[in-house]
Amino acid sequence: MCAMEKIIVLDFGGQYNQLIARRVRQFKVYSEILAFNHDLSVLSDPDVKGIIFTGGPNSVYAEGSPTIDKKIFEIGKPILGICYGAQLMAHLLGGEVGTAEKGEYGPVGLHINGKSDIFESVNKELSVFMSHRDQVNKLPEGFTRTASTDTCPNAAFSNEAKHLYAVQFHPEVTHTEQGLKMLENFVLNVCGAKQEWDSSYFVNKKIKEIKEKVGDHKVICALSGGVDSAVTAALLEKSLGDQVICYFIDHGLMRKNEGDEVEAVFGEKSRFKLHFNRLNKGDLFLGRLAGVNEPEKKRKIIGKTFIDCFGEALKDVANGAYLAQGTIYPDRVESGLGASATIKSHHNVGGLPKDLPFIGLVEPLDELFKDEVREVGYYLGLPASLVERQPFPGPGLATRIVGEVTPEKVRIVQEADYIFREEIAKSGIKPAQYFAALSNMKSVGVKGDERSYDYSVVLRAVDTDDFMTAKPTKIPYEVLTLVADRIVNEVRGVNRVLFDFTTKPPATIELE
Repeated sequence: MCAMEKIIVLDFGGQYNQLIARRVRQFKVYSEILAFNHDLSVLSDPDVKGIIFTGGPNSVYAEGSPTIDKKIFEIGKPILGICYGAQLMAHLLGGEVGTAEKGEYGPVGLHINGKSDIFESVNKELSVFMSHRDQVNKLPEGFTRTASTDTCPNAAFSNEAKHLYAVQFHPEVTHTEQGLKMLENFVLNVCGAKQEWDSSYFVNKKIKEIKEKVGDHKVICALSGGVDSAVTAALLEKSLGDQVICYFIDHGLMRKNEGDEVEAVFGEKSRFKLHFNRLNKGDLFLGRLAGVNEPEKKRKIIGKTFIDCFGEALKDVANGAYLAQGTIYPDRVESGLGASATIKSHHNVGGLPKDLPFIGLVEPLDELFKDEVREVGYYLGLPASLVERQPFPGPGLATRIVGEVTPEKVRIVQEADYIFREEIAKSGIKPAQYFAALSNMKSVGVKGDERSYDYSVVLRAVDTDDFMTAKPTKIPYEVLTLVADRIVNEVRGVNRVLFDFTTKPPATIELE
């Protein structure tokens, strides 16, 4: 826990738990996600200025649904319930929740018809994002209705005297008009949280923490060349100087030419004064992945193999060392932090063995979201070429190859991805993330007047501010056509190119 004023986001299994936490941090207030069944004594901490209940997929009246001790309403903290969280608040305090005659999904017109602190300076009529079938039919004693829709009479309600607020809609998503203003009203006005969370505070705090934790020991830094590991390395350099030894494990799953590019950025002639080592381990990783199809298993194998490689490096360090990783907050959440289901085990979280051969882990960025990592990178003086580099997953192209990873598939993805990135760069389009992936589907085609039976490449390009939600980039038809023509003509083993139009959620950005 961070020793500063904060808002706690209690996760009841909702898909927007990260987004809620990130929205709070936009107001320069620290937020943290905890599972709904977390110890209530933590929530009584004076630094906790308010609590937000997330949405969730369950019915509050169903047996086994996530719930919480009613004592939480007695600790005197302002509470905002969102969707399932709103229904749970009503249910626990004596209201009635049931299945509505008609559910609401997507944009819905909201009528604010009551006074509430969270609706201060908010329009009386606006469009909000709904996603529910259950609704609150009877309010608990002491609560008043503050907003409604045509089919949901209690779309918002509150007990202003006790600072308890509930909204059936999702103010955290961009589809809700003035949703950020509602959250800002709750965080800054109702909770009175101090705006002290910024890059300067974070860096100074982390330097002190790293020095205290590591002492005189060495730190082996896992450097992939991506923005997370680069910022980690820069922060460690600022904290520990020559105690840091960076290892770049080339697992054979990098993008085309990327291993050499990483070495050029971080090697002897770079601005970094780090001990840089490159270990080429492609044969080892591909050998262990042979015959493995299941995504979670692939991730865990990659995580274990990384640790084995770093363990070898550890043999050259007297008196042991710490292992530093660029783990960020979404990695932890998607790997099962909180109450939400594990979306995917990140190789540096869910893939780590319990018997690490290190003194311990140093993960200085594990409180940050991706955009916050970039802000810290700039604060530390890193160049834009590093800070704005599009994300590349630690498991590399293994997340972009559906099914078994083979040398042939790696070659196909590298070449297709190189073409896609080359043409996107020429077009001037700037997606937040874009790449070529390989489906596990083969289909019939015609090449050179002959029947072919080859793979289908999937192109993925998304726009996003926070990487927690994303929508497909609008790429001109002529650009997509050019990319597809080049791939099927230049990449051996491909006869079909597809474009992934799916948003996140329900899809993730990566395929595996």
